[in-house]
Amino acid sequence: MCVRLCVCECECVCVRERKRERERSRSAPGSVFSLRFPVAFSLPRQFRGGPWASATPAPPSCLKTRPPRGPRSCPNSATRDAPCPTPRCAMGDPRRSVLLVLSLLLILLEVGCQKAADKCAHWCPKNSTCVSATSCRCHPGFATFNGDISNSPTELCEDINECVRSTTVLCGKLADCQNVEGSYYCTCNPGYELASGNKMFRNESENTCKDVDECQKIPRLCNSRSICVNTPGSYTCQCLPGFQNKPDNPKLCADEDECSSKTHQCHNSTYCVNTEGTYRCHCHRGWVPKAGFPPYTNSTVCEETSLPPWTPPSGISSQSLSHFFDKVEALRRDFKPATAENTIQKLVKSVDELLDGPGDLETLALPSRHHLATQLLLGLEDTLRTLAETLPGDSLTYVSPGDTELSLMIQEQGNGNVTVGQSHARMLLDWAVATRAGDSGPTVVGILSSKKMQKLLSDASLALDPEKKAELKETHQSPVRGAQLELLSAVNSVFLSNNDTEKLKSPVTIAFSHQPETPGHRQELLCAFWKGGGDKGGHWATTGCWRLGSLNGSTTCQCNHLSSFAILMAHYDVEDPKLALITKVGLVLSLVCLLFCILTFLLVRPIQGSRTTVHLHLCICLFVGSAIFLAGIENQGGQVGLRCRLVAGLLHYWFLAAFCWMSFEGLELYFLVVRVFQGQGLSKRWLYLLGYGVPGLIVAVSAAVNPQGYGRALYCWLDPARGFLWSFLGPVTVIVLFNAVIFVTTVWKLTQKFSEINPDMKKLKKARVLTITALAQLFVLGSTWVFGLFLFDPHSWILSYTFTILNCLQGLFLFLLHCLLNKKVREEYRKWACLVTGNKYSEFASTMSGTSHNQTRALRPSESGM
Repeated sequence: MCVRLCVCECECVCVRERKRERERSRSAPGSVFSLRFPVAFSLPRQFRGGPWASATPAPPSCLKTRPPRGPRSCPNSATRDAPCPTPRCAMGDPRRSVLLVLSLLLILLEVGCQKAADKCAHWCPKNSTCVSATSCRCHPGFATFNGDISNSPTELCEDINECVRSTTVLCGKLADCQNVEGSYYCTCNPGYELASGNKMFRNESENTCKDVDECQKIPRLCNSRSICVNTPGSYTCQCLPGFQNKPDNPKLCADEDECSSKTHQCHNSTYCVNTEGTYRCHCHRGWVPKAGFPPYTNSTVCEETSLPPWTPPSGISSQSLSHFFDKVEALRRDFKPATAENTIQKLVKSVDELLDGPGDLETLALPSRHHLATQLLLGLEDTLRTLAETLPGDSLTYVSPGDTELSLMIQEQGNGNVTVGQSHARMLLDWAVATRAGDSGPTVVGILSSKKMQKLLSDASLALDPEKKAELKETHQSPVRGAQLELLSAVNSVFLSNNDTEKLKSPVTIAFSHQPETPGHRQELLCAFWKGGGDKGGHWATTGCWRLGSLNGSTTCQCNHLSSFAILMAHYDVEDPKLALITKVGLVLSLVCLLFCILTFLLVRPIQGSRTTVHLHLCICLFVGSAIFLAGIENQGGQVGLRCRLVAGLLHYWFLAAFCWMSFEGLELYFLVVRVFQGQGLSKRWLYLLGYGVPGLIVAVSAAVNPQGYGRALYCWLDPARGFLWSFLGPVTVIVLFNAVIFVTTVWKLTQKFSEINPDMKKLKKARVLTITALAQLFVLGSTWVFGLFLFDPHSWILSYTFTILNCLQGLFLFLLHCLLNKKVREEYRKWACLVTGNKYSEFASTMSGTSHNQTRALRPSESGM
């Protein structure tokens, strides 16, 4: 709501706008209050000018354009000449008088305020407050040069340093005053702290400063070569024994070289070796610590080295061996460290003379020879290791007149990889592997290569680890029963200062030179090592060694242990030689019997008939199949070629044909017993067609479906992969089951006919004999092939030997069943025997013998039945 005060008809003033004008005028410098008049009138002379004069507004436009006194025309009148009415803002108006009075009161009030403001100074400096028009007071903690009152703008209020005025500020012991702008505080000295944990305090009564144990509060305050020692208000780092402060940085500790400063206490038989923080006393080369004096200590005392004792192996009697050990004992007795190289050469020559010269070592039994080889290799390694540690130089290579080669490398402190080589072998290994644990003396790496050691290691056996056996079994598709070994390289004995070489931290790589040899079928180049012990005195082994590659008479191996190594050519024995011999002899015997059967069925006329035809072709199939089996079942080359596939196909065909002709035996019995009044069985044309056509059809289909199924790496037979073996097992199973059903039916029918009132005993007895013969034939052939399935995958020795025995008796059983047990055949054999010997055959004697036999059987009616 706006209240309007109208002074005259031409000007009305809004109170709200006047209020805003007053607020703006107060912002003028040095003004406390200003007043703007709503009308233009003359101020008193004493109030003209000053801050309020400029704030007085100009008179309204209506006042500026006031018309002159007298009559005037009024624009709004009907007649232009009519006089305008007199305005009501004349001085005699009572409202104007009241307004003037109010204005005067306001002016007087503003003048009073202005005078009050003139009593405070406006020039007070920073950090002070006004107290009068001519002075200012500094804030607490501040003062001028003359005191805390500033009487001039040039007198500034500056900070008071309370810490300088020690008489007024006391922080106490172990503390220090810290000045801040306008104030101060107390802190504990460095290395001390308040018991409360606070950082500052105000006066001595609050002082609880105590020492700080920096060694406990800050772990690892000093470096690893010094220890922390707490002091009042600080700490020190004292160097450990064997260390001293660095000249350029006393706070750091460095190793003190007692050897260079001659402060060590080593015996004159030793020399000083500085180490970090201490030193060691080492024996000179060719010297060893005396008994009772620990090595590598300040109290070590040394004496000259002596060779280790080397005694002959027990249980071996040999003059040449005794002479060798006499030489070794003489070398050991006369040894001096200065003559170490000469002693090494004499020792190697003595070994060559033992192995090369004529002696009685060849007469030793194999276990004794292998045990002697083990002892010689171990003794040489120990003796050469000791001799190498006494050599003054860093390396030695010696080749004896017998082509035995020795390479040595000696270093005091070795690191990284090192290569030791000669003409027979080169070895790459890490020096950390060669160093003896806890020994800082010289480190030795040596290789002794001897071809003459083959004399003692000949005819040694090979022990394969389980992983290698499984690999060979998968490769050759049959378990390996042994190996014939040929030593291609020299025997290389590797020895180090480190005696614990059964499991190295990192493997060593050795390249062996040997005579070039290309492995053949079932042959392999092996990285082998000699392992002593056992009943045999020692053997070759491959555990922990593997071959990386071979090229041009050089084979590279890698091993995780050390011993005496050699490159072997191993010829694996995949098959059992005894079993192979029995198989071949049995097949020859079976072929002879089958040949007699074939001649008998062709030449003996009284037994000619359909059953004889079946027996004849059964024997022919078995004869041809056995001959092919004997000649070509083994795959010598290891590669499945055309020859092997052809042999496998022929065996598949002829053995299937044998089973087909065996099934006709059951048909003949069926027609003879069951369908005796309905015909005489199949004709010869159908027998030939089915007996030779069905196997041919099965083989043709099998070869068309999977021609790669014929032939294996070990035998020329059907490959069991992808179930191809069932192309033979399937038909055989069907034929055996078919014959079994026929024979059961035949026996059942025979039982019924024997129970009749008036049976035909002659025919029944004949049928009974034929049935028993056929059953025996089925058992022999069927059981033989059931066991024969395991011959081509011989995981069981019992089944393999059982098949071999049954296979040997196969032709013999057929000859016994169909020839020797047949009366008519025996008569023909007598005739042939008489013709060969020249005796006259008497049919009467044969007839009488047969009649007497029949009469005898007639007296025993109990034998007429089943």
